[in-house]
Amino acid sequence: MTHSHSNHLAKEKSPYLLQHAYNPVDWFPWGKEAFQKAKKENKPIFLSIGYSTCHWCHVMERESFENHDVANVLNEHFVSIKVDREERPDIDKIYMTAVQLLGQGGGWPLSVWLTPDLKPFFGGTYFPPTNRHGRIGFIELLNKLNTVWQQEHDNVFQSAQEIANHLKRYAASGETSVDSINDQPLKLTVDQFRFSYDVCYGGFGSAPKFPRPVTLHFLARYAKHYQNEEAKAMLFHTLTMMAKGGIYDQIGGGFSRYSVDEKWLVPHFEKMLYDNAQLINSYLDAYQLTEDPQLKNFLLLSCTTRLIIYLAICLHLKELFIRPRMPTVKVVKVHFMYGHPHKFAKCWMKKRQN
Repeated sequence: MTHSHSNHLAKEKSPYLLQHAYNPVDWFPWGKEAFQKAKKENKPIFLSIGYSTCHWCHVMERESFENHDVANVLNEHFVSIKVDREERPDIDKIYMTAVQLLGQGGGWPLSVWLTPDLKPFFGGTYFPPTNRHGRIGFIELLNKLNTVWQQEHDNVFQSAQEIANHLKRYAASGETSVDSINDQPLKLTVDQFRFSYDVCYGGFGSAPKFPRPVTLHFLARYAKHYQNEEAKAMLFHTLTMMAKGGIYDQIGGGFSRYSVDEKWLVPHFEKMLYDNAQLINSYLDAYQLTEDPQLKNFLLLSCTTRLIIYLAICLHLKELFIRPRMPTVKVVKVHFMYGHPHKFAKCWMKKRQN
């Protein structure tokens, strides 16, 4: 396929940015060139943040960023910047927090409008090209934001400054001294998880449901440190329901990124390395916590070892599991060769304990 036009992303190295290099939208990478253009032309910045395996990022590209009508509005009234969140997580963190403070939830694609001095004044996530299911269409939104920018310029800057001040206070609130640290935040965190916990199907929140391995790691450590049975129950039930559900590929192995329903039944067909790698530790944490032999067997054989096989074989990451410092390296290789990954899982677990 040949392209007659490319934008300022054509020389970038990020695969995600290169996917947008031939959009009719005149994309810029994050940098001085875009900032100077916005200041010189007194235009607001449209910042779009996503990543290469994001489903809705691709949907919005197909519906809007490849649409010449949308591109004409963006190119005339805005300076458009594309950011790969996996390349610049620092930028993503700042503007995701801003959108969440605006009460717009969060997620990707992240869509944020900034003043030329990079202060956000409006944001959201995915927008359909036209009004749909109660959501404003992207073209209509762009025209309204342009009207506000032209007619209420001072108010926009005032709002942007207020949001920037909120961000500064939010960042400052996370700065604590060592002397002020106690276990109260941990207990409050468990209370929040308890509030959102699904007692029927496990997991947290409603559909779509994500595995959330970091939450599971926290519960495992909290349960062990405080001997908390409630945290154990949430951990065991969630991991069991996930492993028995459709979010787990019962044939090919590996967990999908999330389930579109609350029962873990219907997966979003996208398997992420970082989810599956972390979930190995989640299942090993649970294995070490439980005294139930049947559950131990399920967690180790049906879950942990199958995840290791999936990562090692299907994702071609076998060598990542052969640690140079790990004792009995030859034995570990033999376990893989002759179908005993559960013995390797135990080796891994002993290594983590050390």
